[in-house]
Amino acid sequence: MADGSPDLTTARRSVVVSGFTNSVLDPEAPMLGPVENGGTIIANTAPGCWGPMITPRLRGGHEVTQPVAVAGAEVGDAVAIRIRDVTVTSIATASGHDSSPEGFCLGDPYVAARCPVCDTVWPETHVEGIGQDCVKCDTCGNAVTPFEIVHGYTVTFDDTRTVGLTLPEAAADRIAQNPNHYAALPDASRQHSILSYAPHDMPGAMVRMRPFLGQLGTCPSMAMPDSHNAGDFGAFLVGAPHAYAITSEQLAEHKTDGHMDIDAVRPGAILIAPVKVKGAGVYMGDMHAAQGDGEIAGHTMDVSGSVTLQVEVVKNYPIDGPVLFPLLEDLPPLAKPFSADERAKAQRLANQWSVAEIETVAPISVIGTAANLNDAITNGLERAAKLLGMTVAEVRNRATINGAIEIGRAPGVIQVTFLAPLSRLDAVGLGHYAREQYNL
Repeated sequence: MADGSPDLTTARRSVVVSGFTNSVLDPEAPMLGPVENGGTIIANTAPGCWGPMITPRLRGGHEVTQPVAVAGAEVGDAVAIRIRDVTVTSIATASGHDSSPEGFCLGDPYVAARCPVCDTVWPETHVEGIGQDCVKCDTCGNAVTPFEIVHGYTVTFDDTRTVGLTLPEAAADRIAQNPNHYAALPDASRQHSILSYAPHDMPGAMVRMRPFLGQLGTCPSMAMPDSHNAGDFGAFLVGAPHAYAITSEQLAEHKTDGHMDIDAVRPGAILIAPVKVKGAGVYMGDMHAAQGDGEIAGHTMDVSGSVTLQVEVVKNYPIDGPVLFPLLEDLPPLAKPFSADERAKAQRLANQWSVAEIETVAPISVIGTAANLNDAITNGLERAAKLLGMTVAEVRNRATINGAIEIGRAPGVIQVTFLAPLSRLDAVGLGHYAREQYNL
């Protein structure tokens, strides 16, 4: 429909996504679909971070897929997203720790890149040659570098997509001659490939591949740069000097925390995402080949890939942020379900000490985001307490003895992961996802 609201009368069993946003998630823009409740979304995703970061016409730091409407999803609901498949299609990528040279942006280099010579914001650019000055302004020919790589690498992957190896200068330069091929950029992608920079500061390093989605969620309820749809990066929009400036109150109200960079958002996991616009608008992108907790370099190995999701509406969702049911192997040791032997030992203690009933519990991971990690932890604790009808003090205790606080991304994305009473999960419509995921 013209205002971006999808027509939900003709739902499809599956929707194939091949288009991208201009790095802004806009609830007024048309959505694809709708896909039926329980249907499948299949997408070919483009790399996040470095490619969009060196492409000034893109306005959000990533290049995510066009959102898909889900039939029956209303504001105040959630969408349960079963991640069926995440497959890397890139042959190689490049990344590294960054810096932002002065003069090349209007307040935020992710959102409002600028050519300092002709003073064009979001200039059209093209690539000439290779190296960190290869992106040129179409208007004046100046090299436009909103970001530079301080220490970086080019990495290529084996045919089984299980192992990668960083490359020396000659090999990185060879790949940079045909960057879109090696990046496997989707046809509709508008980004410059970071492979054109040909970084080569640590050749010969092996890496394990463990792909996941750095971006997966639902459309925010106001236009927002895609990489800033979270409490930490979103804080950069507050009072900003560019067109996407918002207030802190608007950020809290409208974001959906789709940009998590949590490495457990991978095949087999179930993500519950809040719905803040009619139809939800499920989108994805920023696939990572692998990443350690915290993404402490600021960036990791961003790749193209294929993704298959199954989506299902959860009615009357009580919180404004995501919940994750990770794979069993991704849970902290203390948050894993108890074995039959452990339960038998606990029952003997209950008999000895006249404990009438032992809780039936299940793992849950509640996402918290904010401008810094301490505030993100507070956000996650408060969301978990509201979700489960507990006090924050009780959540603190449960996360301490039966869970952990995990860092998704610095500066401000965390997981509050712990064993929660299954009856509390049942009360908010999430219990069957825990039973499914952990064979309870």
